[in-house]
Amino acid sequence: MGRAEFLRPGMVYHPGWFDAAGQGELLAQLRAAVAEAPLFTPTMPKTGKPFSVAMTNLGPLGWVSDRQGGYRYQSTHPETGRPWPALPPVLLQLWQKVSAYPHPPEACLVNLYRPGARMGLHQDRDETDFAAPIVSVSLGDDALFRHGGTTRGGATQSLRLCSGDVLVFGGEARLCFHGIDRIYPGTSTLLKDGGRINLTLRRVTPGP
Repeated sequence: MGRAEFLRPGMVYHPGWFDAAGQGELLAQLRAAVAEAPLFTPTMPKTGKPFSVAMTNLGPLGWVSDRQGGYRYQSTHPETGRPWPALPPVLLQLWQKVSAYPHPPEACLVNLYRPGARMGLHQDRDETDFAAPIVSVSLGDDALFRHGGTTRGGATQSLRLCSGDVLVFGGEARLCFHGIDRIYPGTSTLLKDGGRINLTLRRVTPGP
């Protein structure tokens, strides 16, 4: 676990939070979850254009998107109709250590980036509780993460995220624009076929 770095108010970077063994154990748990809740390709609300990433979810709620219903959280997988798999204890422990928030996460979005995949600058604002931070975990190939302020079109900064890194953004940075500009193929051997997995832990509703 590396020393925490403060990138901007509310944004904290924890390089190397998960060592090689920890990454392998987390990946094994993710594979079991994906067997239960298969990866799917979401589509944009207005155009129906498919995302360049495949995704699934863990926890009581899952984030989905399609042309018919738009961006939303729901308790079941959009293709199987089954509840999402439970959050692994290691992710709940991570949340307790870095979130500074008293209530547990309700969703863990799992994004799979293959070479060429990216994620445009966006805000995570489909939740009703912005007091809780977003906690992000990187696994697999390096990625160029870009982040800016809370208004579109402002100045941005970039950070190369590596396998095992953890990023937390809350407070002033909770609604910052952020995205993934590119993946660096071959920079990790964690995933057999290459690529990157990003996990984002989220609290969707206000705590009790």
